[in-house]
Amino acid sequence: MLELYLGGARSGKSAAAERRAMSLSDRRVYIATATPGDPEMQLRIAHHQASRAKDGWQTVEAPEQLSAAIAQQAANGQCLLVDCLTLWLSNWLCKDDSQQWDEVCSEFLLTLQNAPGDIVLVSNEVGSGIVPMGELSRRFVDEAGRLHQRIAAIADRVVLVTAGLEQVLKGN
Repeated sequence: MLELYLGGARSGKSAAAERRAMSLSDRRVYIATATPGDPEMQLRIAHHQASRAKDGWQTVEAPEQLSAAIAQQAANGQCLLVDCLTLWLSNWLCKDDSQQWDEVCSEFLLTLQNAPGDIVLVSNEVGSGIVPMGELSRRFVDEAGRLHQRIAAIADRVVLVTAGLEQVLKGN
């Protein structure tokens, strides 16, 4: 089963996705894509790692090599939670190599389609605001939108989270 949880910043999407993953399996792997680029982000990452450890999660850090992490960790009876795709996208877009991103994205989608077990993806919905002024920001919004559409097309379930409330867009 492949599921996508979308929502704005602090919408409750990660908490909803974690609850869903916990309901799917006792064997869970949290694949984190954040990088500790500044002291505040370092604290956020440490807080998340500590809270996951209490709930029995195995954690894998994959800021760039997400397809490989999914391929290595996916198994029948196991649930992978990937949080978050927009951080992963940012990591790749900062490399400023469009062709490489296209290849990485295609590989990622193929990996999702072939992986056994359950996968729950978390991503920021960024397409509901104004069009950004800067070139990189516009590209980020465009690529995130395209990525979400491509995942939604193959996902069994898509959920939009707003103010902690889940609205199922696709599936049960």
